[in-house]
Amino acid sequence: MRLGSRFSVGKTPSSIPAELAKRIEQVEGSLTEDERATLRWTLTWLENRPIVELDNGVVLRG
Repeated sequence: MRLGSRFSVGKTPSSIPAELAKRIEQVEGSLTEDERATLRWTLTWLENRPIVELDNGVVLRG
């Protein structure tokens, strides 16, 4: 079992696969400065696959 975590925009954990990290970067690139300063990602693992959800509802699956 892997524990989830929360992380700030621009601070993607190294445990996230490169493909998903690129998709996270694309989403973050479309955020306003205020959103970058206030939103955070929630990382969970389902059957050893990462799922990240941004506070505004964006969900990406690895």
